[in-house]
Formats: sequence, C-alpha cells, structure tokens
Amino acid sequence: MKILIREILALLPAADGFRTERTNVAISGDEILAVGDIPEGFRPERVLGGRDRMVIPGLINAHTHAYMSILRSVADDVPFEDWLFRGVQPKEDRLTPEDAYWSALLGMMEMIRRGTTCFNDQQMHIHQTTKAAVDIGMRGVIGRGLSGDAGEEGGERRLREAREEYDRWKDEPLLSFMISPHAPYSCTGALIQKAADLSEELGIGIHIHLSESANEVENVRKEHGGMTPIEYMDSLGLFRRPTLAAHCVHVTDNDIRILADRGVSVVTNPASNMKLGNGFAPVPDMLDAGVNVCLGTDGAASNNAQNMFREMGLLTLIHKGVRQNAVSVSAPDALKMSTVRGARALGFGDSLGEIAPGKKADLAILNLDCPEFTPLNNPVSQLTYAADGSEVETVIIGGEIVMENRHFRKIDEERVMYEVRRRAGAWNQ
Repeated sequence: MKILIREILALLPAADGFRTERTNVAISGDEILAVGDIPEGFRPERVLGGRDRMVIPGLINAHTHAYMSILRSVADDVPFEDWLFRGVQPKEDRLTPEDAYWSALLGMMEMIRRGTTCFNDQQMHIHQTTKAAVDIGMRGVIGRGLSGDAGEEGGERRLREAREEYDRWKDEPLLSFMISPHAPYSCTGALIQKAADLSEELGIGIHIHLSESANEVENVRKEHGGMTPIEYMDSLGLFRRPTLAAHCVHVTDNDIRILADRGVSVVTNPASNMKLGNGFAPVPDMLDAGVNVCLGTDGAASNNAQNMFREMGLLTLIHKGVRQNAVSVSAPDALKMSTVRGARALGFGDSLGEIAPGKKADLAILNLDCPEFTPLNNPVSQLTYAADGSEVETVIIGGEIVMENRHFRKIDEERVMYEVRRRAGAWNQ
C-alpha cells in the first residue's frame, strides 16, 4: 500500500537526539520511501495528516506479557513473592489457550491505542500470542517462557514448544522470536545452557528476567557460591548469545561491567518495579557504562497498564528524583529507549525506530489539539512529560493502517472486551 502523510509535524532523528519539522512522509509497502519532498510519480492510495497532528516512530515495548492482561489487578499491594507465587501463578495456571489468545489481543489493543507498534513478549501458551499479533497486525517478538530442568519432561516440553512455535510462525513478516528462559530461580543451569544452545541453533536472541528483586539476588548468591544472577548467567555462557535482560534492578558495579562487556541489553520497567516494591534500576550508571538500555511495561498484572508514555514519564522523573539531578535521564533519552534502543535490543538493528527513508513504516499519529500540547513549546519534552498516550489516533505498522481515528481496522474491539470479561467472570468464580 502507498500512503502519504502530508504536511505533518514529524519527530525526526538528529545528532543530539530528535528534532521536529513539518514535512511529508511517503510510505510504499512496509517501508518509508521518503521524508520531505514527495517523490515524482508517487501516487498514494491514502493521504493522512492534517493540522495539529504529529507523527512519531511507533514505540517499542521491550518487555511484557500480553496474555496476562486478564490478570490485571488480581494481586495488588502485596510483596513481590506473594504477588508471584500466591497471587498470580495459581490463577495463571488456570488460563486456557483460548483465554490467553483473547487476553493477549486485549493487551495489544491497549498498546496500539497508546502508540506502541512493536512488543517483546514472554508467554506460556504457544500459538496464542502469535495468532493474536497476526490478527491485529502488530509487530511482535515472541518467546515461550522456559522453566524447569533439562532432561525432565517439563523443561524438555517447553523447549520443544519454543521450537514448534518458531517453526510454525517464523515466516510471518511481522513476527520474530527469542528464546526465553524465565529466570535463574525458575530454571536450572542445565536448562539455561540448553536454551542458549537452541538460541544459537535458530540464530535468535535470548530474553530473560534478571536481578529483579533483592531476594532473588540473595538466593542465587546462596546457591551458587556468592555469584549474583548476572555473574551466574555469565558463568553458564548465556551471554555468548545476544541477550535482553529484563529488570536488572539489583546490580553491582561488576554486574554492570559484565553487561557492558558482553553487549547485553537491559530493559527497565519503572512502574512494575516500583509497584512490586523492588526498587529502581540504576539506569544512569548503566548508560554511562555503555549498556544499551531500553524500556518496557512488564505485564498488566504488575504494572497495571500497557502504556509506554506512562513509562517514559516515570523513567525520567524517577532518576532525577533519586539522583537529585535534574539532567539525569532526559526526555530524548526516554524516547531513544522507547524507539531506537529497543529496536537494537530486539535484533532489528537500525531498520526500526526512526522516521527516515528505508526504515520500517511503524508510525503513530497524535492529535496535538489538546491541553497537554498547548502551547507547543517543546514537542520532544511534551511527549515525555505531558502526554499520556490518549492523543494517539492513528497507527501504522509495517505500512498498514491498523488503527484509524481510534478505530481498529482488523479486529472487533467490542468482541475482544466481551470475551475477556466473560472469561474473567467465569474464571473468578
């Protein structure tokens, strides 16, 4: 499809981060063809844009669990271990594959409504999150969560399922995959090593939770000779593979050196880490060390929203307050973590996350005719400090309009919410 976004304020890459300019964006197929002058002979099938509109790169949610949307607010205001082992897991174990499909679709609706065009997901029910992503038209990086021990049926079955899902969906243009061992406390060392081997065989990366809570670090140290979770993963050879580590809240200086030296990307999840009482990841220290830090929401059971605008605002404010430093983690930093840094972490290189010729056409159009963008003194700052995502009205993913004027083009949103309400009602009885 050929789309022209005409005379719109665009968030464009610049040497120091971002700049805005009123311009044209021409899309052909799944890529941006031109920014600026309309190419000679270009005949768009659709023309978008308009006064008081802004186009930004689609946001990249680098860590979530979309299928957990049905678990929103089922275990709030409890300690992390109670939340996980007594609140979420028992209910999670009761979910059917069909529950997971509708729940994942709901999570994607929520993300798209807030300008997210790509998400990285660790899930339990193969073929459900993948099918939902294809049905709604969203770019997804999917991983079957792994737990247990190598050589035992549970661990081996999950490895087989990860391969099966990859084999079935690998040719879908908007889908890619990672191998996803859950965490050091839920996987044995042997399973972690098998996961790394499978990652190498398939040529895809690793996605794992690391150093999320103080108790996790303490327990791993007790069980593995004083090593932190990051030191332990390094000793197992996990980081020989491209790895994305979620959370990394409780890390040492040596942990940060390992992450930087091994090229491990870190995805920070401010709302989830605060809500579960786990603290604040030392994002400024990791950035200073050269770690590629990106941003995610985590699942709706711990966040409780799939809203990257909320995360960007929290990210910048938290670190300014904690460090008592008003220049710590700037608005451009947050936007980079939500776009180009996320793209790099998920294996897209420089093909995603910017509005420039040759990049994938994943874009969100915002309506600026609202109080939070009035007056428009500094669009980059206002995206982070003022916007809440409700300004998003049209979303393009892979060159296809998936939401226009806040209406989804490929799914029945009322049916999705009906199904989730019905299933949650029966499941809660």
